[in-house]
Amino acid sequence: MARKVIISLAPVAAGTPVDKIALAEDVRLSVEKGAGMCHLHCRMPDGSLTPDTTDFIATFEEILARTDVLVQASTGGVSSMSIQERCNPLDYWRVESASLNGGSTNLNGAVYINTDADIDYCAMRSYERGIIPEVEVFDIGMIYNVERSAQKQPYRRPIFYNLVFGHKGGMQPDITCLQAFRSAVPQDARWGVTHYGRDNWEFLAAAIAMGASVVRIGFEDSAYLADGVKAQYNHQLVERLVTLIRAMGLEPATPDEARRMMGTLPRTK
Repeated sequence: MARKVIISLAPVAAGTPVDKIALAEDVRLSVEKGAGMCHLHCRMPDGSLTPDTTDFIATFEEILARTDVLVQASTGGVSSMSIQERCNPLDYWRVESASLNGGSTNLNGAVYINTDADIDYCAMRSYERGIIPEVEVFDIGMIYNVERSAQKQPYRRPIFYNLVFGHKGGMQPDITCLQAFRSAVPQDARWGVTHYGRDNWEFLAAAIAMGASVVRIGFEDSAYLADGVKAQYNHQLVERLVTLIRAMGLEPATPDEARRMMGTLPRTK
């Protein structure tokens, strides 16, 4: 049986306006083509980050009225919000997974603050809500931050690490960095990749070949489709990634297969 790879769709570029109807249709087509999970930040219609979950919930309700997809909330993004405010989306009853940021870093010219206390708080809130964290790490030291947190705060196992490459201030998308980053992931954990600013497909192919369980794609990270070509819709990126996955003899995970792989829990109001 072919190994399954979860395609995580992050469909909204930072700071861009959000039309929830158009976005929901794009996500529906993306799931139809092979996406298993959808990752959204809590945003206002103008694209700005907000602690108000009204539009976040309305957008996911539009999506879920059209298709089934594993719901992932972001607790990140550079802003002045407190970690308590950043975790507000965890109260939405449909959230199955959430990003958990593994430490502070210089991020594209800004200081992205995630203290040890922030990590512990987000982990605690996720655990209490029965939500599976996907730990976003921008350099190797952040893996050790989370492993220390897991000695104090319960985490559901296996821990999923999202190895993020390409941001100025973080690990860069070359094979040496990928090998080093991958080697630091604990043996009992699972891992995936995000390639921010992606302008090729080779790095994602290398990560898949090395055993990545999750690959993130979408306008939040890059609209690159081919040399000199930007995708108009997220589902075009998903379709291109599915072609790559299948060319390697693997298969994209359906939303239910993604749930089983991540060990998500049933959601109830």
